[in-house]
Amino acid sequence: MKPVEAVLFDLDDTLCVYERSADEVLAAAFQAVGVDRLFDGAEYIDRFEEFTDAGDEVADIRAACFAALAEEAGHDPAVGRQVAAAYGAERDQSAVAFTPGAERALSALDGDYRIGMVTNGDPGMQSQKLAGLGVEDYFEVVVHGGVDAPYKPNAEPFHLALDELGVAPERAVHVGNSHEADVVGAHAAGLRSVWLADGREVVDLDPVPHHVVESLHDVAAEPWV
Repeated sequence: MKPVEAVLFDLDDTLCVYERSADEVLAAAFQAVGVDRLFDGAEYIDRFEEFTDAGDEVADIRAACFAALAEEAGHDPAVGRQVAAAYGAERDQSAVAFTPGAERALSALDGDYRIGMVTNGDPGMQSQKLAGLGVEDYFEVVVHGGVDAPYKPNAEPFHLALDELGVAPERAVHVGNSHEADVVGAHAAGLRSVWLADGREVVDLDPVPHHVVESLHDVAAEPWV
């Protein structure tokens, strides 16, 4: 197997998490609109990717998702869109924290590998998260799925990042927490996958990740070596 020259990272729930949970922000959004809670944060997160055709902006996808969830709860979809707007106003994109081991992993890999990011998300939102973490300088390239290229798991955002780095796919790994977006996408693009399982079991996964880690502390140990 060829040596690894580049490490690509996902951002959300891989390198960072919001300091306020989706449920906390949703509670404030429902209160702002003046309606009882119609759905919870887990439902929003689970259903979000169903609505990626609603537009390139996360706000458009969230609005479509919330409208559908509100309608399923017996309310006018317009109420869901109002809650989505309130949610966006309430969410501070810079109020994020490292996942366990993330800062250590970036520091350990810096200098030994070309480091990039492939993230599904609006550039304005994602740049605020990177600034909040103070890690912008680690990344030689950041590709935003849904804006610069199609959303992961499409292979194009991975290839776009590697073209910028001048590294072949077989000499790169991608680290991410989403099997559907990160593992499937990495395999489609010809990269090795590092799946952040975070306690989840590798059961009936197709494709099977090349490497499974429980935290970013394990990534600092370079499991692909």
